[in-house]
Amino acid sequence: MRLQKVNAVITGASSGIGQAVVSRFRREGANLLLTGRRPELPEGHPDDLYLPGDLADERFVSELAAEAADHLGHVQVVVLCHGFQASSPLAEMTYDDAREVLHSNLLSSFLALKHLMPLAPKSGASMVCVSSRFGMVGTPNQTMYSAAKGGLIALARGAAVEWAARNIRVNVVAPGLTVTPVIEASFQRRADPAGYRRARESSIPLGRLATPGEVADAILFLACPESSYITGAVLPVDGGYTAF
Repeated sequence: MRLQKVNAVITGASSGIGQAVVSRFRREGANLLLTGRRPELPEGHPDDLYLPGDLADERFVSELAAEAADHLGHVQVVVLCHGFQASSPLAEMTYDDAREVLHSNLLSSFLALKHLMPLAPKSGASMVCVSSRFGMVGTPNQTMYSAAKGGLIALARGAAVEWAARNIRVNVVAPGLTVTPVIEASFQRRADPAGYRRARESSIPLGRLATPGEVADAILFLACPESSYITGAVLPVDGGYTAF
């Protein structure tokens, strides 16, 4: 029960990695306020408060922070698991699509950090941003997504330095390709789903995709006191993809 009596806000909680984080945090005893784009959680829990909404809308983020203050009081842990990926050659991407990628991945995280930071207790807090392996390397057709996730890394590092005097730690987990419903669906749209998956796995030194639980375990570590002297760090959970 490493998070017993710890209040946490988790975004992107309704699916994928965020859903796995919720499961881990429940198991460790945290009090949760959750948000995501879906109207409701696929796996509800009587003690969880879930507020659906768009984190790129500052009015909603302000309301989320107010609800966190009313429901939880202080917030010791914030996990930002939300995001949106659009694959397109850079020269073919529209301005509106590029703006949506930046808003959904970077500016929404800025808003969440800005509005939730004042709820950190004097004893400190841990904030974990979920970026991507593509925030650390360039890859075809992912340039704007890489820009947004790379910007998220820079945002977290800047916040880590700026808020260190308040004992607010800000770190980043950068997952590689993870077996989420979105990824599984993208495989199924290919002409040869099994062959496409094997090709993706062959690009990873460990030879397989991550599970959401493996990424959630890394996030849990950065949320817990065991990582109390870690801030401004980027932890790749990518099977070695960014190691070469």
